[in-house]
Amino acid sequence: MNNMPRAFGEPLCSVVFRNKPEDFIVEEQLIFEPEGEGEHVYLQIKKRNTNTQWLAKQLAIFSGIKQRDVSYAGLKDRNAVTTQWFSLVLHPSKEPDWKKLDLEGIEILDVSRHRCKLRPGMVKINNFIITLRDADCSLKVLEDRIDLIRQHGTPNYFGEQRFGHGGENIEQAKKLFEGSLTVKDRKLKGIYLSAARSYLFNKVLQERVRQGNWNKAIDGDCMILNGSNSFFKTEKSDSVIDKRISEFDIHPSGPLWGKGESSVSLDARQLEDTVLAKETIIMKGLESVNMKSDRRALRMRASEIKSEFIENKTIQLRLMLSSGLYATTLLREAFFLSTVFK
Repeated sequence: MNNMPRAFGEPLCSVVFRNKPEDFIVEEQLIFEPEGEGEHVYLQIKKRNTNTQWLAKQLAIFSGIKQRDVSYAGLKDRNAVTTQWFSLVLHPSKEPDWKKLDLEGIEILDVSRHRCKLRPGMVKINNFIITLRDADCSLKVLEDRIDLIRQHGTPNYFGEQRFGHGGENIEQAKKLFEGSLTVKDRKLKGIYLSAARSYLFNKVLQERVRQGNWNKAIDGDCMILNGSNSFFKTEKSDSVIDKRISEFDIHPSGPLWGKGESSVSLDARQLEDTVLAKETIIMKGLESVNMKSDRRALRMRASEIKSEFIENKTIQLRLMLSSGLYATTLLREAFFLSTVFK
């Protein structure tokens, strides 16, 4: 990911990122409050240095249900302190005593019920508190870069965690499409397919960053409404479109590849076709599993981002990101991230 072009030039300095789990704190907020009744138990869990999928498996074992009956709205980083919700299909008469759940690094904060299970897209906002160490830059330089990020947003790259260690998920996706790999686990297969789509999106976004139009309209673009999955086609850029982009009302978009006609035309279509010309294995593979073509904003915006030096060479950032956006993507626009997790 460090090889992908940045929007604002070279990073300010190197920083030590996630020296310990407490350096990366995330709390998710759902788009709704559990109603207090229904067939699904909702658990709000604070976890430290714990994988989301592993914890889902432990909850299933403890509850005596199948792992497929445990759901969550999104994966959270392992090397962090994260607070997220899980839902379990569980009859009230079979609900265990949650106080007896004894797992290292796990704390149940709330137990409730709701009428439907958690699904991807049900997270409204993720709140982050991020501590960066050994930062050799001045407060003034830091504030100037943060101001740029506030004013313009940042390229909305999928984070490297999407692709697995060393990009392994992409390689597995290619094997899946070529027929040399069979994956029976539905969730694991979904991870590979999502990584493949993300890889193609990032390639298009990289080229738009190189050309300097990742946050500007080009002829034939598709625009996504801010905070929505809805998009609309444009032919020629005009002052109205430019104004809406500058106000973060809409964003230029890139492809989430799948079955269906391309939504872009003219210059945008030519750019995407050129960038993806050598990725036919992945493109045809995604179409073969009937993934539906969609769009994703090329630009992301952090809400209420605040930065300060809390001690010598130690920066603390507080920010809010909508679901599906990556804090590491924002951080790389200001810093070289050196992960020294213990």
